[in-house]
Amino acid sequence: MAYLDIAGIDYTLADGRPLLRDVSFRVGEAARVALIGANGAGKTTLLRLITGDLAPDSGAITQDGTLGVMRQFLAGGTVRELLLSVAPPALRRAGEAVDRAERAMERTASTTSQMEYANALTAWGEVGGYEAEVLWDVCTVAALGATFEGCRDRPVPSLSGGEQKRLALEALLRGPDEMLLLDEPDNFLDVPGKRWLEERLVESGKSVLYVSHDRELLARTATAIVTLELGGAGNTAWTHAGGFATYQEAREKRFERLEELRRRWDEEQTKLRDLVQMYKQKAAYNSDMTSRYRAAQTRLARFEEAGPPQAVPREQKLGMRLRGGRTGKRAIVCEDLELTDLMLPFDLEVRFGDRVAVLGSNGSGKSHFLRLLAAGGSDPEPEHLPVSDVPIDPVEHTGTARLGARVRPGWFAQTHGRADLAGRTLLSILHRGDEHRAGRPREEAARVLARYELARAAEQTFDSLSGGQQARFQILLLELGGATLLLLDEPTDNLDLESAEALQQALATFEGTVVSVTHDRWFVRDVDRFLIFGGDGEVYESDVPVWDEGRVARPRA
Repeated sequence: MAYLDIAGIDYTLADGRPLLRDVSFRVGEAARVALIGANGAGKTTLLRLITGDLAPDSGAITQDGTLGVMRQFLAGGTVRELLLSVAPPALRRAGEAVDRAERAMERTASTTSQMEYANALTAWGEVGGYEAEVLWDVCTVAALGATFEGCRDRPVPSLSGGEQKRLALEALLRGPDEMLLLDEPDNFLDVPGKRWLEERLVESGKSVLYVSHDRELLARTATAIVTLELGGAGNTAWTHAGGFATYQEAREKRFERLEELRRRWDEEQTKLRDLVQMYKQKAAYNSDMTSRYRAAQTRLARFEEAGPPQAVPREQKLGMRLRGGRTGKRAIVCEDLELTDLMLPFDLEVRFGDRVAVLGSNGSGKSHFLRLLAAGGSDPEPEHLPVSDVPIDPVEHTGTARLGARVRPGWFAQTHGRADLAGRTLLSILHRGDEHRAGRPREEAARVLARYELARAAEQTFDSLSGGQQARFQILLLELGGATLLLLDEPTDNLDLESAEALQQALATFEGTVVSVTHDRWFVRDVDRFLIFGGDGEVYESDVPVWDEGRVARPRA
């Protein structure tokens, strides 16, 4: 019987800040428990405590059954190395030994190295390596449309984010592990991929603890929801023993109950203090009251020593302010634009103020299209240069993509790979500024970070942040950079529910044009133009979201 018990976990960050306090919950057999909470609340840290990558300050973690893990950011290298990274530990060690022995044999080709290679292959077979390769063949065909032998050495960065996630999930859900830990498993998946994941989670029968902010996935899969709630002395956990449909109502009732308990506690404290004061005054002129005065003091001391009931958890207060600015009426004009080996030629005109969602399957070229626009188009003028220093790889294409007058693109990168920010603290990034953004006094920079709930992470480096915090900081840089065209590549993938809602509200008041690649079925509710990258290479517009090519009729004229 697979289960996981988390009991009284405390964890303090290296800088002395308490992150987790008395976190307790259970994942039972065949349960699907969703772990949610604010970005930076400690969800990924908690998963690392469970896997043994970190050690708690106190508390205990016990489990029964083998554990398969998919981390928020997948391993690089080759397809084979990615599959090894999510394999059981014995298989992973044997596979790494084969790789080392093979490299040694290639260097020397000595008898000793050949024997070590032969021994490594024997060990690989003994732990079930060849059986795993048969399973991996099924996984690569399902996720990539190619046999394992045909793609084993393919570089992982050459795969789209969705292809990487689908491959890792195929291996874990089909694999032998009885319990799975999945950190943001739905990120980068297209909607058919999300539906596949929803079905497979329900059908698998495995015990699963997963982090996700996709409300549709939560509603379709979660049997219980654990929320990491913000607290000054460390974040605590609350378990809703039901699905997402009843979560919000249960949470509101809980907050009401906590407020009522605190009100009653305050009233009782006031009553006891008044009682002590009364007996103190009487004992001053009547010695018979001294014993009652002391008893009242003892009663008050014990009451206050027990402490008040749990406080209502702190709610996030996000203040995203995407301003933009006026541009020419035609913000984007594409003429006979063809993304080489991806999409057929198409024409497109996007006007100032449009909100466009770019939809389509993974690997269809959506991110390439955004990247071309982020670089300023086919032949950018100086005014069309992006508002950040993030390197933008060129996109092979024919035809033209032009930006209109005063259109300055701001790009939100899907994978958050920001080499220009790596190793720098958030405060120093804002303080120093760059060619596109003026530097700010440290006090003002701290206030800006506080609006994005990043004040406590001000002295952390960008690459040490959680995925959601990185996403929020990228949005902040877009705000400060003066972009008039926002190019958002899966902007809500790592954002918690409150942050995604704040982003959507900020976009509603943004004075400019927005083009978003997304698979978020909730996010597109505020979009009225849909650009579809079809599975047959055709690009067309639709009046409604097209999530699964082949289910929608013809494109409109």
